[in-house]
Amino acid sequence: MSEIITCVQQAPDVGDSTQGWWIPGIVEGVPEARHRVQAAMRAWGEPKDRIDTAALLVTELVANAVQHTDSHRIWCEVLHSADGVRIGVWNCGTRCLPAPCPSPDLTAASSGPDEVPLDESGRGLMLVEALAERWGTGTNPAGRLVWADV
Repeated sequence: MSEIITCVQQAPDVGDSTQGWWIPGIVEGVPEARHRVQAAMRAWGEPKDRIDTAALLVTELVANAVQHTDSHRIWCEVLHSADGVRIGVWNCGTRCLPAPCPSPDLTAASSGPDEVPLDESGRGLMLVEALAERWGTGTNPAGRLVWADV
């Protein structure tokens, strides 16, 4: 927990319309990112439904960065503009992000409960695709940025 506090205290102040901070590349950093995005968007006067959507998006993006990279720190940023809000998550890891899993067809007839996928993971990018107005990734030799517009 002290690593979260240390990373947050070291985050630069980048202005009223952009906020960014470091979180540790561990699962315990995910709630910190979610709470900071919610606080920034409340301060900007964003409606509750957009704040809730952004909270889900940053949760998925940071959780993916934690799970699928070897980065020790993750940079989170939220930008406010006339066009909306963009969430960015940057990690310095070198491992690849997985492709989204195909959506299961839960309406198809099945012969039993074993045919319905019940995995609790693997659908994060499908959720991002469904909730974000736009999203994408960018890479360079130093790492990867995944962003989503709300």
